[in-house]
Amino acid sequence: MLLNVQDLIIRFYGAEGAVHALNGVSFALEAGETLAVVGESGSGKSVTMMSLLGLIPQPPGKVESGRALFTPAAGPTTDLLTLREQQLHHVRGGQIGFIFQDPLSSLNPVMPIGRQIAETMVLHLHLGQAEAERRTIQLLERVGFSDAAARYHSYPHQFSGGMRQRVMIAIAIACDPQLVIADEPTTALDVTVQAQIIELVKAIQAEKGMAIIWISHDLGVVAGLADRVLVLYGGTVVESAAVDDLYDNPQHPYTIGLLGAMPSVETRREKLVSIEGTPPDLLSELTYCPFAERCAHVMARCRQERPPLVEVQAGHHSACFYDVAQGKPRDA
Repeated sequence: MLLNVQDLIIRFYGAEGAVHALNGVSFALEAGETLAVVGESGSGKSVTMMSLLGLIPQPPGKVESGRALFTPAAGPTTDLLTLREQQLHHVRGGQIGFIFQDPLSSLNPVMPIGRQIAETMVLHLHLGQAEAERRTIQLLERVGFSDAAARYHSYPHQFSGGMRQRVMIAIAIACDPQLVIADEPTTALDVTVQAQIIELVKAIQAEKGMAIIWISHDLGVVAGLADRVLVLYGGTVVESAAVDDLYDNPQHPYTIGLLGAMPSVETRREKLVSIEGTPPDLLSELTYCPFAERCAHVMARCRQERPPLVEVQAGHHSACFYDVAQGKPRDA
């Protein structure tokens, strides 16, 4: 087990009260595995992953409780949530890489992209400048730059969105991390470039054997990418399963709604299916099912208690009191 997150609770404190951003999120990741984390905006996907590396602003954010046990191939198990900033500085970019959603705002606009990649290797691998530059040029070639040596001295604004994202991938994998977290890295790209970036990440993973957590709001993107899928809603995990099992046999009404809202080339529809209603108000503590107000199968029990995440089939977990397969409430 490379990463084991247990009962992660995060609050954001403001003038109107505490936002209950994460409400007991747990998941595990094996070495070399690809885990997709999906859900709509505000479900807690990015907050979960950024908290592991100390990237949420504190204040207003605060990790109230939980553990994030990280076990690299060489070295002891560490709880990432207990590390000080200086310790996290060595984990970020070294053992865990991060690909951000918007490369233009993540890259330094006044520093050549080659230097931004090289400084990661200087810091974490203790390479000399000449060796770091040589390896940076090799990395740029690997991520798709045909004129890597010349592009070493170019600035972020001189690249397209797709090429900037390739630079971000190069930075994330520069030190051969055991885990790369990709936070919706293809959202702002057109469909053709999206496919190229996904294929590039898959190829690099096959070469290096690293684990990947791929954050997305699009189930279509992760279908051919992930081994397992974690579905978040209202700061909670509502379903977790192997990717094929989730698509073929979804067990939570929210997941069914997400799959129904996907465009299909096989089925012609007048318009896309939508999930009626709005997400829960996270200024209030969720003592009930977060999907209750939008669910077609809601029962009195759903508004009185929060369903736990339980194994409903081998390796398939769901947090719902209703058995969608049987068309009836689950046994209490």
